[in-house]
Amino acid sequence: MEKMPQNLSFTRLSGLHNPFLLNGMKQALKRIVEAVNYREKIVVYGYGDLDGITAVSLLLLVLKYLNADVEYYIADFGDETRSLKEENIKNNIMFLGASLVVTVSCEIESDEQLKLCQEMGIDIIVTDYHTCDPMLEKEIVINPTQKNCIYPFKKLSGVGVAYKFAEAISSYYEMNSVKKYLDLVMLGTLSKNKPIVNENKAIVNMGIRQLACTNNYGLKALMKSYNIKKIDRENINELIENIRLTITTSRKVDNARIIVEILTTANKDRAEQIAKYLKNEIKVCKIYAC
Repeated sequence: MEKMPQNLSFTRLSGLHNPFLLNGMKQALKRIVEAVNYREKIVVYGYGDLDGITAVSLLLLVLKYLNADVEYYIADFGDETRSLKEENIKNNIMFLGASLVVTVSCEIESDEQLKLCQEMGIDIIVTDYHTCDPMLEKEIVINPTQKNCIYPFKKLSGVGVAYKFAEAISSYYEMNSVKKYLDLVMLGTLSKNKPIVNENKAIVNMGIRQLACTNNYGLKALMKSYNIKKIDRENINELIENIRLTITTSRKVDNARIIVEILTTANKDRAEQIAKYLKNEIKVCKIYAC
């Protein structure tokens, strides 16, 4: 088992709280470090809205930077539930060979899901913002709404909570670049219509500045495709709405996965190719009134 340093250094950005104030953060960090260092298979499991998509993309980018053995899965949420599904654990998570699942913006519906993962030798780290069920207290959970959690801001989005986890990971591995992902965090936060106050306000302001100089090929390609030249709230809302349209079509799950690809690709040409496809999807959606 990996040992955590007694005093992890955390470079605090203005307006952002220390991630280690969140219940479960130290336990979650210890487990993810073990999985990264011993090349265990990690699966990031997310919900297919923009909040979940940006959260999945964020953790993929961070973990791939650390050369972790990581995959992701976005389920078919046709019934609009956000929970980790038993059939997905049996048919997909197990198939990917996961020994650790990190959920983002997803709820855990019942003890049965947790027991099933335990039987299969799969550990779970839950990152979420929904009202936390007391039954999860025995699991590794990062959620500001947990009972007795002293974290001072309770209105983070799913990607906001995932970013706090990313901050903790970056403190252990002494990564100086985690703040460059605030453009993704900003998009996911605004997409949830969360109150833009306190930490959310800091995330949005810093994310807008980061978007103006982003090195994310996918975001650059999307802004080029939608002819967005000025970075302001109006144009950012337009970008969010265009992405939302592509995940309301009949191919929403496939498109959600394609959006993860464009947000995480290191290939400029591939990013531009996907951006053209997504723009065409919007045209189709508007024609057929999706």
